Amino acid sequence: MPKNPLKLIIAGLASLYFLWCAWSMQWHFIDGVNLLIHEAGHVVFRPFGEVLMIAGGSLFQVIMPLIFVGYFVRQKQYFSAALVLFWVGESILYVAIYAGDSLALQLPLVGGEDVIHDWNYLLGRYGMLKQTAKIAGLIRFVGTLVILSAVVWSIKASLTEDAEEVASYTQQPDTPWWMK
Repeated sequence: MPKNPLKLIIAGLASLYFLWCAWSMQWHFIDGVNLLIHEAGHVVFRPFGEVLMIAGGSLFQVIMPLIFVGYFVRQKQYFSAALVLFWVGESILYVAIYAGDSLALQLPLVGGEDVIHDWNYLLGRYGMLKQTAKIAGLIRFVGTLVILSAVVWSIKASLTEDAEEVASYTQQPDTPWWMK
């Protein structure tokens, strides 16, 4: 019996949702968040030149949830880290869809018709447009592997509550110096 059955239920529901995301190539609820972070990434990477500014959208939308995974790991909150890892995988899937559109140019872009399609620009610049399907497939494969890793990790974390994690929840705060 799991130490916290609610965690196992949450892990199961998250697994089902994100595996569905990996299976279906349509817009998902979390993609709205990914889009905002993607657009912010262009601004964050702007000081590093044109190529990184354009790649920065896709980079940032993967880096941002990875930062949260790192935060939770550092706090020894492994179940939370595993749940956020689902977001990392789904964000990578979102990048795969965008990369896969670099030839067809069918996706609606923020800013209208006169904006640059990031992946068309990047793959075109490096003479890789003919490899669009392979590149998008590889990115999708990585995203799916990350989601599968999150499935395993979240279920494992829900079944084995780490002693350090329990201590972090139950630990009483230190008495401030002025109350000693």
